Amino acid sequence: MLSQDLKNEIIRYRRTLHRIPELGFEEYKTQAFIKNELSKMGFEIEEVAKTGIIALKRGKENKAIAFRADMDALAVTEKTELEYKSKHIGKMHACGHDGHMSILLGFALFIANIDLNKDVVLIFQPAEEGPGGAKLLVEEGYLKKYQVESIFGLHIYPGITEGKIGLTSGILMAQVGEIDVTIKATSSHGAMPQNGVDGIFVASQLIQLYQSIISRNIDPTEGRLLTIGKVTGGEARNILAKEVILNGTIRAFNSETYQKIKNRLTEINNGVEKLFGIKVETEIRDMYPALVNDHKLYHLMKDILSDDVIVELKPLMIAEDFSFYLTEVPGYFFMLGALNEELGYVHPLHSCYFNFREEILFHGVETYIKICQALNIF
Repeated sequence: MLSQDLKNEIIRYRRTLHRIPELGFEEYKTQAFIKNELSKMGFEIEEVAKTGIIALKRGKENKAIAFRADMDALAVTEKTELEYKSKHIGKMHACGHDGHMSILLGFALFIANIDLNKDVVLIFQPAEEGPGGAKLLVEEGYLKKYQVESIFGLHIYPGITEGKIGLTSGILMAQVGEIDVTIKATSSHGAMPQNGVDGIFVASQLIQLYQSIISRNIDPTEGRLLTIGKVTGGEARNILAKEVILNGTIRAFNSETYQKIKNRLTEINNGVEKLFGIKVETEIRDMYPALVNDHKLYHLMKDILSDDVIVELKPLMIAEDFSFYLTEVPGYFFMLGALNEELGYVHPLHSCYFNFREEILFHGVETYIKICQALNIF
C-alpha cells in the first residue's frame, strides 16, 4: 500500500523529530519542522494552541474527518544509544509522540495528491502530557470551525506485540485527577511529643483512610484507583514534622465513581482536621475525562482489520487528553502494538530506554488509509 519512497520519508520524519524533543507548549522547533513539511505538500495550515498546527486538505464536501497526533516530549534523559537520540539534554520522546507525528505526516503525504470526497483535518496537538492541549483546542472551537464529524487517533503501545492493533468498544482509558494534600501540624522535639502534633503520623493515618475509600466505599466491580505516590515532610529525625505534603492521583472509569472518591477524600480530610486539631489543605485538579470510544466506529475498525491483527483490550487506568475531543464528536482511539522481545523493544512508555521498530509506523499510516476508504473519503 505504501511506496518505498513514502516509507523512507516516514522514517526521516521520525528520526528528525526524535532528535528535537520539546515539552508541552514549547514545541517551537517541532512546529516549524511540521509546518515546513505540510507546506511542501500543499496543505492549508493554521497555527493553533500556541505551538500546535491544524492542516486542512479540502474535499468535495466541507464536512470533515479529523486525525490527531500529539507533539510533546517528556522531561526524561534519554539513555538509548540511537544514532538519532535526543539533542536536548533532559528531554526525550519517551512516549512515542515522535512516531505519532511521523504517522500523521506520512498519511498527509499519501493523501496530498488524492481527490477527497470530504475535508481531511490533521491536528498536530501540543501538551498531551500536561496540562492538556486537546482541551484548549476544543474550548477554542476548532472542531466546530472545521466541521469535524468524527476524529481518530492512536498510541504506540508496548503492551501488545508489534503488528497487532488494540481495540475497545466504549471505555479505553480512565478519568484522572491530581491530589495535593498539605498537612499543617505542630512541631515539637521528638522527646516531648505531647507538645506537638506529628504530621507524619497524621499522614500515615490519612493514607490508610484513603485506601478505605477504594476498598469499602466504592462498588468493588467498578474500576477505580487512588494512589499517593509522593510524601514530603519532616526536618530532622528527632523532631515532629510540622508540615507534610501528599501528592497522588485519582482514576476511575465512571464519572460518578470519580466524584464519589473526591467527595469521600474531602470528608476524611475534614474529619482528621477535627480529630487532631490541625489544618489539612486539599487541592484536587480534574485533569482528563475518561476516553470512551464510539461503538459504531469500533465496528468499523473491526471491519477494516483482519481478525489476526486485532487484540481486544480491557480498559486501561492510564489517561489521554484525546478524551476531550470525544466529548464533542464521535471518535476512535486505538493502540498500535510495539512489543518485540526478540529485538529488545520491551521498555514501557516513559522509560529512558523506550524505543520501537520503525516499521510499525507504516501500519499506523495504512490503518488511517483504511479508515478513510471505509468512510468513502477517497
